[in-house]
Amino acid sequence: MSSTTEEPRRHLLGAQLSAPLRRYLATESGGATLLVVAAVVALVWANSAWSDAYTRLWETELAVELGDRALRMDLGHWINDGLMALFFLVIGLEVRRDLSVGELTDRRRLRLPLLAGLGGMVVPALLYLLVNSSGEAANGWGVVIGTDTAFLLGTLALVGPTASTQLRVFLLTLTVVDDIVAVTVIGAVYSDDIDLAALAVAVVGVAVLVGLGRSGMWRTWPYAVTILVLWLATVASGLHASVAGMVAGLLVPAYAPRRQEVEQAATQFKAFSQSPLADVGRSAQTALVRAVPVNERMQLVLHPWTSYLVVPVFALANAGVDLRGGVLGEALQSPVTWGIVLGLVVGKFVGIGGAALLGARFGVGPLPQCLGPGQVLGGAALSGIGFTVSLLIVGLAFGPELQDEATVGVLLSLVLATLLGWLVFRLAAVLHGETSAGLPTMLDRPVDPERDHIRGSAMAPLTLVEYADFECPFCGRATGTVKEVREHFGDDLRYVMRHLPLPDVHPHAELAAAAAEAAGAQGRFWEMHDLLFEHQGALEIEDLAGYAGDLALDVERFLREIDEQVHEERVREDVMSAEASGARGTPTFFVGERRHVGAYDARTLIAALEASRHPAAAPDRRSS
Repeated sequence: MSSTTEEPRRHLLGAQLSAPLRRYLATESGGATLLVVAAVVALVWANSAWSDAYTRLWETELAVELGDRALRMDLGHWINDGLMALFFLVIGLEVRRDLSVGELTDRRRLRLPLLAGLGGMVVPALLYLLVNSSGEAANGWGVVIGTDTAFLLGTLALVGPTASTQLRVFLLTLTVVDDIVAVTVIGAVYSDDIDLAALAVAVVGVAVLVGLGRSGMWRTWPYAVTILVLWLATVASGLHASVAGMVAGLLVPAYAPRRQEVEQAATQFKAFSQSPLADVGRSAQTALVRAVPVNERMQLVLHPWTSYLVVPVFALANAGVDLRGGVLGEALQSPVTWGIVLGLVVGKFVGIGGAALLGARFGVGPLPQCLGPGQVLGGAALSGIGFTVSLLIVGLAFGPELQDEATVGVLLSLVLATLLGWLVFRLAAVLHGETSAGLPTMLDRPVDPERDHIRGSAMAPLTLVEYADFECPFCGRATGTVKEVREHFGDDLRYVMRHLPLPDVHPHAELAAAAAEAAGAQGRFWEMHDLLFEHQGALEIEDLAGYAGDLALDVERFLREIDEQVHEERVREDVMSAEASGARGTPTFFVGERRHVGAYDARTLIAALEASRHPAAAPDRRSS
């Protein structure tokens, strides 16, 4: 297919994901390019006539002094113990967000990636120890348990399927296990002697973070100050600083934007537009900041810095191995080098791929929709890129003599894992037709005027379908958007509403959907639809009975049909249609038969509907 078609497809399928996750993927993938450049520069520099300057640079001592107290480390340790703590802080923030409101809120979807992640650590460690079972070399088993997320995502974009959103989410989920376990191993196995007094201060810092979260603190600075104290105490205690970063990130609260706070921000900004005074502007700014969870605010600020600066600088400081003087030859004969290659390249491929496919086969959990077994194996192969975490543990596990050999093993694994991943993806495409790992983008069940709830003429030339949840605050706000769109097009538009209740986050959503269908059975679906969205905070059965009475329905019949779940199958069919169409949240809109991605304000939806009048002029964005 031509490049003019290919690029829009990548963009569209990436938009299947939540906005925070899209930002995360884009930043990680872009940072991978700088990571490669930094690693190459380090290798060239370390093997040049200026190699002594490379070594001296990282041995330069830097100190922060306050009165008679000072924190002194050489530049290499400032990077490994300081900047990398920031890196793990961002990982912790992302894990907490995904567990609270992101891709991991459905704990059932965690089982298979969790099993794959465990397989991707246990098998590599066992293979490494099979080659290096004793002596100092045995300390390096931790080198092979981690995966470099930035390198993984960047390489996947180069050698993976055209559309890989489902595979990326699956791999990100299992790297959560990698990251948490890797940091635990660093703290428990590779830390120095523990200073109990400093450790006690660190524990107090953790307790303060827990208290800030539970108290609902929304300002950033209390978290930032506490995290700084926690990092200092952790460094002083002898634990590796990465532990402080990961723990702190996991304790910064994440939650969905709260309707009341979002509406308050909108009200304050409206007030500022009408009265642009300094104090009104400050109130508007405060309301806007408060509406965005502190976890996402910290990620938004820190993530680009870690991807574009911290990780490349780490690579520059740690990937420079002087291969002259027979070092490369010795490394290629070293069991440490080949133990790392065996663990990362073979161990990750077998551990992750085998655990995922066997787990799916024996009912642990299903593979993500549209993800084939060959693509799982390709992702497992790319997971052998350990780089960042692996190099960090190399510096902790080995003395100077083995560090060079281990670093060669990590770099060699990067190349071999990439080649293996490329080969597996190509074989999956050629032999099994697995060319895409993206969600569907087309409406699974066409609009049926005999079945669907339609506002407007059933024969109108334009169609807007919405999968909605009556308790979802964003669906409630979208009703005004839909009204504006309908007024714009008049009789040229038919609006279709289908159910997608999300009971895990909206406990009354299924009951409200049943109420709307029970009202529809008496010819008053849209009237009940409007009442439910007007009163989203009052959806108990007593409230629903009151709305039925207000609409002059047969209340006894209405309540009986809800109690006997007469319309449950109808709602379930809508949910199945949403699943098959690639809808994962609410509201999800379809313009005609194509899923709309991006903003869903009135102007954007109007533009999309206008464009659908001339489909031949629009690029083909369907999933392969």
